Amino acid sequence: MKRIVVVAAALVFSAGAVVAQQDQVKQAQAQMKDNGKNAGALAAMVKGEKPYDQATVNAALAQFEDTVKKFPTLFPESTKGLSPEGDYAASPKIWEDKAGFEAHVASFAKAVADAKGKIKDLDTLKAELPVIGKQCGGCHETYRIKKG
Repeated sequence: MKRIVVVAAALVFSAGAVVAQQDQVKQAQAQMKDNGKNAGALAAMVKGEKPYDQATVNAALAQFEDTVKKFPTLFPESTKGLSPEGDYAASPKIWEDKAGFEAHVASFAKAVADAKGKIKDLDTLKAELPVIGKQCGGCHETYRIKKG
């Protein structure tokens, strides 16, 4: 009887771990989608599709900073190999080349911090957004996989 209880408890804990891992993947995806939405809002200003708005710029940069702070927890080893819903998945290179991934994160963090002090109008946004985009996109090229 004790054995059945132990096995049942192990199964419950295992199921809980899988759910926690899936939640972690969903959290990472949500963070990246927020990055994309904010980058899109800034790009719309640069393209002249929307008027320059400092509040939108500040909100986007704050969200990028939030992502940088969360990066160390967004991709734990336990989520390696999980295939989430959506068009993209994390590449195994995140865990295989941890130092390279962390260097990309640091470059993105620096680009965001530098831009935060510089963007005050459309011209400075036009100058800084490509720098942020290069850091963000560079990470995607190496550490993200398009599915399908």
